[in-house]
Amino acid sequence: MGEITVDLRLVIKIPSSKLTINGLVLGLKQSSSQIHATILTTLLKALEEKAVGRYLEKDPHRYRKNGHQSKPRQFSCSLCDFSYRFAQLLDRRNGRSLTPLVKALSIPEQVRFLDEALEPGIGLCAHVSYRRAAGEVERISGKRMSHTTIHRRLQQFAQAHDPFGDLKDKPFCWLLVDGTTVHLQGSKGKDLGKVQMRWALASVGAGKPFEPVGFWVDTPWSGIRQQLAQRLDYSRLRVLFSDGEPGIAENLLSPRMRHQRCVWHGKHDFPYMLYTEGLKRPDQKPLVDQLNAIAAMRMTQAQLESLQPQDRPQVEQLAEQTQQGFEHLLKALEPYPKARAYIENLIKPVTTFFTWWLQKGEALPLTTNAIESHFSQICNRVKRIGRRWSDRGLLNWLTVSFYKIFKPELWSLQWENTPRKLVKIRLLSVEATYQWSAAIT
Repeated sequence: MGEITVDLRLVIKIPSSKLTINGLVLGLKQSSSQIHATILTTLLKALEEKAVGRYLEKDPHRYRKNGHQSKPRQFSCSLCDFSYRFAQLLDRRNGRSLTPLVKALSIPEQVRFLDEALEPGIGLCAHVSYRRAAGEVERISGKRMSHTTIHRRLQQFAQAHDPFGDLKDKPFCWLLVDGTTVHLQGSKGKDLGKVQMRWALASVGAGKPFEPVGFWVDTPWSGIRQQLAQRLDYSRLRVLFSDGEPGIAENLLSPRMRHQRCVWHGKHDFPYMLYTEGLKRPDQKPLVDQLNAIAAMRMTQAQLESLQPQDRPQVEQLAEQTQQGFEHLLKALEPYPKARAYIENLIKPVTTFFTWWLQKGEALPLTTNAIESHFSQICNRVKRIGRRWSDRGLLNWLTVSFYKIFKPELWSLQWENTPRKLVKIRLLSVEATYQWSAAIT
């Protein structure tokens, strides 16, 4: 459209004494909203003049000027609050009025808070409640907005974004899954009971980070498998990591994949299985100690990652000792069929890391702590701050959390590039001069 020069004249009162740099900065900060509002409305007038002119030039017989809106529109943005009365044109064909600038700048109808003004509040909701987010925004920026406004706009933001899309071009070969229980509520606060919130992360291999590839609420593992098969190149996946929850291996393992059970969960869940057999803690101790003494259950991630090719004989010996240790444990568990079945199902998946290292020379994660540490703040927010959710509301909040917590480098881009790459004005130059109205004393 071209360049525009805005002449801005500021008259500032300077105290005659005791002025400090902090007072100078604070006074300017308190004046900044008024300055920004003046610049904004001036630019709107200039752009509106051009927009109206295009309509009249295009079809002067169809359009004619029709004054301004009777009431000014109120807006809030990160810079300031401002109001503006839009110029109107009368369309002689249908007898209706239109506002050229609203269409030219894609100004949303019946919206006071512009999208970028909601970014701090929506971002804070990943960590605190909607009410607390609204309070923090008001405290920091001085802008008052209701928690319902933040909630509504968060839903709109989430529904307009697909955080995952098609990921088939990424060579993921490791898949981690986990879940936790959440409490859902329906309309008018109806208690819908507890359901599972589940998520999945994937990695391209050893030494590479895991990144979220999906989250679900009240979705069975079979449904998750279908969605992951559509989203990922499932044929590339080689290892599945999990805590051993029923249904995971049955639905997510493919013929080319191996299952690595979390070593920590393997040890942690064993005492409970013994408890179901009627064994109290003192009676459990010998069997628990026997499990913990098995070589595979004593291996740490640091030890596994420090192994070198010349350590192959040692690893083979550890694998053999592990097998022998489990055989001795199974013999000791003969009077306890449930606990014995648990260990039988644990042996192969919990020792996958041995066979993988011997074949590939790569260290697999021994636990699902990577996924659990990532989602600990998610679980805290879901269970401690917001205790009941609708399924759609929880999924929308998870979408925001994906960008804010797991992909912070993409967070600002979502505001700049949606729904299309944002075209922005650019300051070419700025000049300032001063003139004293009266001598300072």
